[in-house]
Order: sequence, then structure tokens, then C-alpha cells
Amino acid sequence: MIALTIHHLTMYRYRQPVSLGPHRLMLRPRESRDLRLISIAVTMAPTAMLTWAQDVFGNTVATASFQTVSDVLVIDSVAELQLNAVAWPIFTIAPSAISYPFEYAADEWTDLGALAIPQYPDARGRLPAWTRAFVRGTRTDTLSLLKDLSTGVSSSIRYQSREDEGTQSPTETLDRGWGSCRDFALLFVEAARCLGFGARIVSGYLYNPNQALVGSSNAGSTHAWAEVYVPGAGWITFDPTNRSIGGFNLIPVAVARDIRQVMPVAGSFMGTPDVFQGMSVEVFVASKSNGDRPAVIR
Repeated sequence: MIALTIHHLTMYRYRQPVSLGPHRLMLRPRESRDLRLISIAVTMAPTAMLTWAQDVFGNTVATASFQTVSDVLVIDSVAELQLNAVAWPIFTIAPSAISYPFEYAADEWTDLGALAIPQYPDARGRLPAWTRAFVRGTRTDTLSLLKDLSTGVSSSIRYQSREDEGTQSPTETLDRGWGSCRDFALLFVEAARCLGFGARIVSGYLYNPNQALVGSSNAGSTHAWAEVYVPGAGWITFDPTNRSIGGFNLIPVAVARDIRQVMPVAGSFMGTPDVFQGMSVEVFVASKSNGDRPAVIR
């Protein structure tokens, strides 16, 4: 078990005071058998009223409402948690799903719904054609197939961090041959859906104390990965950026059908078109026993 502190600081700067619209915050780590949240504190400048709720996926969402104008917006979140995920998990897959292809039970298929349907246009069928190359025969081991698919993403696509907002579509990532962790995650999820799997996007934090993982040049950063539903085993974590399986070193905050639904901070302001000056994000993920340094992303 690892005791971690996550410090996530977001700052927006404007050339003159602006009216801030409601901001949607997804910063609270998602509790599970492997993750226990000890505390979380979110502070805002200017002062905001926070209301908390759960979305359709069970993610905790805070909405910040402002009553004053300001030329700066600071969102400061500090969470303490315990992470108990194992490095090499063993998955007990139901006998009916050990080999691919298999059929989900009727209730599973109904509940998975849109999570099992590709979400991005692909008129030429580029992604299904690319995905089918990982199916080695008429019957193949399900877990091996998903591992090959995850590895195939990072083998085919060059990792490159991106500071601009948004995510490339899967076909854009294939055409360009490069992408960030969120592009990798989306490509993997849509590819798994092309094979009939229920899959979802996960956003959160990467704990990288040895700086050996892709996606962070320091001890930690925000990160995106994926989960695939396999009967018996449930939701299995895949990080195609680092070719890993299981939740070791990953701290989930939100899961969703599409990556646009799990942005850590989303909001609006009223001002002239050129009033926005810039933003900065600092993420510090550290064990209480280590003197890790913060990761700064601008």
C-alpha cells in the first residue's frame, strides 16, 4: 500500500477582469477496492461556491459558481489517498469469455450500451481494418488479444506530449503516427469497441517515482488510459502509453464514454476575444516517504 499526496494547481490569467461562468471540476480521486481517499480540499481564487454531485458514470463532479469579476482564476486541489493496486494482477475471466469472439450476456450488453459502440466517424473503415490485424485466428485468447492491441497502439504510434487542448480522433492519430496519452487511450478504446468490447476512457494521475514511465518527466502528472469490460474479471485497466495492464501507479479520477466528458476543469468566461492571456498547470504526485518534486506542465 502506498500513501500518496496529489497537488493539482490550475491557473488562468486574463488581461483584464472578466465575468467567470460556472466551472465543472473533476478532481476527486475515484474510490475503489484499490484506492482509499483520505481527504481532499479544493480552494478557489476568487472565492466560489462549490456544489457536489455524481454524474451518470458515478464520478464526483464539483460545480464552482462565482459572484465577482477577476483577472485570474486559481483552482487548487490537494488530495491524500492510499493506493493498493498490485503490479502484476491476475484476472479470473469467465469460461464463456476466455476465447474471443464471445458474446456478452443480454443484461451486460444492455448495460454497456454506447460503451460498446464506436463513437467517431470512420467512413473508410480505417480503424476496423487496422484493429482486425491483431486477431490471430478464428478463436484467440481474449486477454492476449487485448494486450496485443494495447501494445500495438504504442508500437504503431509515436508518443508526443501536446500542450494544446482537445484530443485527436482515432483516424487522425493513425494518419499522423503520433499522439499524447489521451490520443493513445482514445485509439485503444475505439479499437476495442470495433472488436465488440465494452470499453471506457479513464482520466486521472500517473505516479512515476522512478521517472521510467512515458507520459511524465517528473514524479507524477495527469494521465489518460482505458478500461475494458471482460465477464468474470470486470473492468480491466490498460495503459497503452506504457504498455501496462492493471492499475499499479494509476490514480483514476473519472471514467466515461468519451474523453471530452472527463476534463479536469471546464468552464467559461465573458470578455473580449483577446482577453485570455494563458493558463498553467502544476501537478505534484508524491509518496509521503519520498521527496518527489512537482511536475510542471504549461
